[in-house]
Amino acid sequence: MRKLLVALTLLSASLSTAAFAQAGRGTDAEQKACTRDVQKFCRPVIDQGDFTILACLKENRAKISQACDQVLKTHNQ
Repeated sequence: MRKLLVALTLLSASLSTAAFAQAGRGTDAEQKACTRDVQKFCRPVIDQGDFTILACLKENRAKISQACDQVLKTHNQ
């Protein structure tokens, strides 16, 4: 779960995919699956930490993409 949270935080900070993958946090597919959702629904809370971003995605679960929803499910969220 920590890796997912770190991945989402880094995604929301708009780091490059290559740098993100080199850091070993999340897969390319997971990054791509949630980037737009984090930017669209959670932009106001990006600087408030990992758990806040995760909570935001969960609060917006009905609106997030199916791919991002699957990433959350894969990580038991």
